[in-house]
Amino acid sequence: QLQLVESGGGLVQPGGSLNISCDASRGRLSAYAIGWWRESPGKERERVSCTNSYGSHSEYVDSVKGRFTISRDNVKEVVYLQMNNLKPDDTGVYYCAAGSCYSSSWLTAPFAYFGQGTQVTVSA
Repeated sequence: QLQLVESGGGLVQPGGSLNISCDASRGRLSAYAIGWWRESPGKERERVSCTNSYGSHSEYVDSVKGRFTISRDNVKEVVYLQMNNLKPDDTGVYYCAAGSCYSSSWLTAPFAYFGQGTQVTVSA
């Protein structure tokens, strides 16, 4: 069974950058498509981005396109989310999870094995 761990969150000013990471404390992360989700105050958890198991295909929700980049290193068994030009609305707990990353279905596909999350706060 896969067990995921997120890290790298923190406090950053608007317009700043953060690079958060997802690795596996148990299981092989490289075998799975991985998605990033976030849960913002007062909002439901939402999908942000995903990458297929090879790292050859990725998807982004409209609100982060052009600002966030998902990548993975399957040798190191890590998935990253580089976040640039951060906005206060990006504040939330960011989770990684395993699922699927097909263009036609990633926004509704089930994801599992959520980690404990890493807090990202964008504030002046």
